[in-house]
Amino acid sequence: MDALGILDFAGVALFAATGALAASRKQLDIIGFAFLATVTGIGGGTARDLILGVPVFWVMQPVYILVCVATALVIYVAAHLIESRFRWLLWLDAMALSAYGVFGAHKGLEVTGSAVVAVVMGMMTGTLGGILRDVLANEPSVLLRREIYISAALVGAAGYLGAHAVGLPLPAAAGAGFAAAFALRSGALAFGWRLPQYRPRPGRDPH
Repeated sequence: MDALGILDFAGVALFAATGALAASRKQLDIIGFAFLATVTGIGGGTARDLILGVPVFWVMQPVYILVCVATALVIYVAAHLIESRFRWLLWLDAMALSAYGVFGAHKGLEVTGSAVVAVVMGMMTGTLGGILRDVLANEPSVLLRREIYISAALVGAAGYLGAHAVGLPLPAAAGAGFAAAFALRSGALAFGWRLPQYRPRPGRDPH
């Protein structure tokens, strides 16, 4: 398996783990664990493939579903041993976002040849699974947290494309994109990095 294939499976498994951790916080049964892990694991990639008009990846290779279910089973058995599950969820989500953002950009570039489309596909692939997880689990959406989130996927996708454009081998380009995204998201989690917020002008109704 090449570096991009590893990132693909890693992104699915890591996102599935965050879905299962969210299920543990809601004290769901094993079916709830499997469902939330699977939707989180394949959500971003499914939307990506539908938009690109290519066969949906897990339909062509059902092993991705098995990866999600196996991950859910592991978390179901071991979740009670994990302290600070929400912090674990956020850090695993950061790793998943970084891996899947790069793979989404790679697939977008491969299918369309457009760097712009590739960046959009990287952002979507890297963030949509986490957004779906939070909506289904009725958790505060990671999208609405103030620290950097979507921008990390953008930086990772752009980093991969830049490294690829200057001729780095695929493993090195993928590693560069992953590292850029994870560094930015890690800084956001550890230090509260954020972009400037919109603020209404004094005296104006913000609504």
